[in-house]
Amino acid sequence: MILFILRGCFILFACCISVLYVSQLQQQVNDANQELDFSTILIMFGISMGITLAVILVDNLFKKKKLAAISGVFLGLVAGLIVSTALGMFVDLIPRIGPQPKSMSMEAYLSLLQGVKVFIGLISCYVCISLVLQTKDDFRFVIPYVEFAKQVRGTKPVLLDTSVIIDGRIIDIIETQILQGTLIVPKFVLNELQVIADSADKLKRARGRRGLEILQKLQENSVITVTIDEAEAEGTNVDHKLISLAQHMPARVMTNDYNLNKIATFRGVDVINLNDLAKALRLVALPGEIMQVKIVKTGEGPSQGVGYLEDGTMVVVENAKNAVNKIIDMTVTSTLQTSAGRMIFGRAE
Repeated sequence: MILFILRGCFILFACCISVLYVSQLQQQVNDANQELDFSTILIMFGISMGITLAVILVDNLFKKKKLAAISGVFLGLVAGLIVSTALGMFVDLIPRIGPQPKSMSMEAYLSLLQGVKVFIGLISCYVCISLVLQTKDDFRFVIPYVEFAKQVRGTKPVLLDTSVIIDGRIIDIIETQILQGTLIVPKFVLNELQVIADSADKLKRARGRRGLEILQKLQENSVITVTIDEAEAEGTNVDHKLISLAQHMPARVMTNDYNLNKIATFRGVDVINLNDLAKALRLVALPGEIMQVKIVKTGEGPSQGVGYLEDGTMVVVENAKNAVNKIIDMTVTSTLQTSAGRMIFGRAE
């Protein structure tokens, strides 16, 4: 509502300025005993209103404006004007120091130098704006306390990767209320889910549709806020865009992808890996502890039985070969951590 009022005031002020200018011009024409043509007045009003509406249209087209980019353009413009003013002073000294060209009059020569000053001003503003926008992340090292990155107070938002949405365990994690802040699904992640859901491969299509269903459940939950971010990010693929967006916001990234985890960590982005989280929440088994396990098959040893805990941990039990499909008590003798996961060894009671 305030934006519409601002635009209305802008149009009204533009009309008032046009009226004042036309009135002043009409007075000057009357003093010269001439008459201002009505078509000329209409053309002047048309040009004024056209420029005004064009400015509003451009402002309306770019709804997502980044404060960092605007600040960079403003600072670069100020620096460019200062540089161009300094260089313009040297240009003004040229007629006094150097000889006048014989092929042109003094008036034409001064007009040429004015054009040179304008051209220098354009170059200075462009170079300074481009320099600021390309090096804005390093400005805090040059100018203390000046930084273009948005500062987030409190808990950082979490960007969801495609693999996490398709995995589905994020729903159970949200229900535990362990996560705080906001979950953000970037638009390019949503587009990737759509592409996977429309794939000709049956397995990929099923995974994509599962991801869209999980996303719908995420938006319907009342525990945590889940938003769709329309912002675009730099990068050749979804992983690069996700890391770039996390650096810009800043935010954390939740993923199951091993490669994305490594690249994000290398780029200084905080990562929540669901596989590492599940590994950290596995049951701790100490030697001598008694626990129950269901034997599902025989082991490689002559008297071994193999079972699995609820978290998928493999349990090898001695003297349990004849207890297949039974729940038995066992005493933990040792544990072994391998690249494939953790194994627990025990002896049947």
